[in-house]
Amino acid sequence: HAIEFILQQYTQHSVKKAVILAGGRGTHLLPYTYEIPKPLLPVQGTPILEHLVIGLKNNGITDIIITISHLGEKIKSYFGDGSKWGVSITYSEEQESLNTGGAIKKIKHLVDQETFLVIHGDIMTNFAFSDLIKFHEEQDSIATVALTTSSKPMEFGQFKLHGSKLVQFYPNTDKPELKSHLIHCGIYAFKPSIFDYFPKNKKSFALEDVLQELIPQEQVNGFVFEGTWFDVGNPENYERAIKEFKK
Repeated sequence: HAIEFILQQYTQHSVKKAVILAGGRGTHLLPYTYEIPKPLLPVQGTPILEHLVIGLKNNGITDIIITISHLGEKIKSYFGDGSKWGVSITYSEEQESLNTGGAIKKIKHLVDQETFLVIHGDIMTNFAFSDLIKFHEEQDSIATVALTTSSKPMEFGQFKLHGSKLVQFYPNTDKPELKSHLIHCGIYAFKPSIFDYFPKNKKSFALEDVLQELIPQEQVNGFVFEGTWFDVGNPENYERAIKEFKK
C-alpha cells in the first residue's frame, strides 16, 4: 500500500485520457497479421497493446479509447472493458481508412474538453507518460510531440528542435534525405484546442498535417525521450523488439 501511494503521488496529474491508434492493417508485417491484428502481436509473451495499456495505467492514465478497424473484434475480445487491467476502455470502430488525424477527429466528442494523449498502437517502449504530461503542462502549447533518436531516421518523420520548440518537420513520405536524427515516437499530448486546426471538410488526414500548420505558429513543443523505444512496423523491427525489449 505504501509503494502504491508513493507511485500515485508521483504520477498524479490532471490528464486521465489516452487514445491508442490501433486501426492499421499491418500490411508490412504479413503473414503475421493475416489472423492477428498488429497491436496483438506478442513481445515477451504479452501483446504490444497490453504493454501500452499497462504503461498508461502505471502512469495514472485510466480512461483509454482504442481506435480499431482491421480484425478489431479480436482486440475488443481480448481487452473487453479494461477492468482486468484497472482501466476503462472504450472503442471507436472505423469502417474506412481515416488515417491518424481522421481517427482522432471521429472521437472528438469523447476528448474535446480536456488535455489527452495519443499513442500509436504499434510501438514498444518504457516511456514515462507522466514526464511528458508534466512537460506539456509546463510549456503550455497546443501540442507536444515525443521525440527520440534513430540510426535510420529516414524511415521516419524527422524533426528539428530549437530549444523546446519544434521548428521544422520532414515527413518520411518526402524524398528520403537525412535532415535530423530526431524522429517522432508516435506519442503526443494535445490540448482540446487542437481540434480547431483539424480540416473541416476532410474525414481522412494525418496528424502530421496538423502539426505542419501549428509549427510556424510556435505551438508545438518537442519532448526528447532517451529510453527504450521500438517501432514494430516491419519484420526486422519486430524481431529486434522481441530480442531486446525488457519489461
